[in-house]
Amino acid sequence: MNLGNEIKKLAIDNSVTLTYLAEGISRKKGKRYSVQNLSAKLKKGTANLNELVIIMEILGYKIKFEKEISTKE
Repeated sequence: MNLGNEIKKLAIDNSVTLTYLAEGISRKKGKRYSVQNLSAKLKKGTANLNELVIIMEILGYKIKFEKEISTKE
């Protein structure tokens, strides 16, 4: 699974552009964040967790960590 592709699919499904995502990240982080930077990070898979949380918030999702139940006996 490529995280960048999944985020792009979610953005399309929610009628959100990468420009809108980059602007939202800029507002949340308080510093300039370009579309080119976002696109490169999604393509390379180098977006950090903070950026991913912001992206998911903009798209109306949240990231949830859930412990997997082990079947070891």
